[in-house]
Amino acid sequence: MNQPLSPRSALILVDVQPDFMPGGTLACHEGDAVVPGIDALLRQRRFRHMVATQDWHPRGHISFAGSHPSRAPFEQITLYGQPQTLWPEHCVQGTPGAALHPGIDWSALNAVIRKGSDPAVDSYSGFRENHGPHGGRPSTGLAGWLRERGVDEVFVCGLARDVCVLWTAQDARELGFRANVLWDLSRPVTPASDEATRATLLAQGIGIVTSAELAAA
Repeated sequence: MNQPLSPRSALILVDVQPDFMPGGTLACHEGDAVVPGIDALLRQRRFRHMVATQDWHPRGHISFAGSHPSRAPFEQITLYGQPQTLWPEHCVQGTPGAALHPGIDWSALNAVIRKGSDPAVDSYSGFRENHGPHGGRPSTGLAGWLRERGVDEVFVCGLARDVCVLWTAQDARELGFRANVLWDLSRPVTPASDEATRATLLAQGIGIVTSAELAAA
């Protein structure tokens, strides 16, 4: 059954950037496979509200393994009392790998939310940064932007399904929006995480749909 799209729905495109594609510094599994479908969905303009997030790190960001002597990429440390994965350097401000993917026509977007620009705090979700030194998770402003436009439901896709897409959908749900993940238009860092990601989404009341199920209201 097709999923009717309400004018109160928004599309959130998470971190569709070259550094997360094959050949990038933090490549997701088959990350480039989402590009044609996302481009087609934007061109169709089925959503009244369409927002992209963009990972936008300064050099020497605290989440980079290179910022921690003797540590390697994908190791975990404790940062501000929370688990922190150390990532390869990626999406450095102003570099080609940090740009929105050039294979997509982004002209239909209503807004771009840049995240991860605080050198001392990582940022997975499009709604809130990760925990900082004061214990809180600062807002990116996305929730307020959506509420000002009457949005009550979001559809999330992009990269990576098991990290930034997941956190964005979880925060949307926690902040009072109905939330869905477009499974076919997202990819994980590694497919080994997919079963756990799917179980987490369903347990938290987040819908799992495909772009083929979407229909204009």
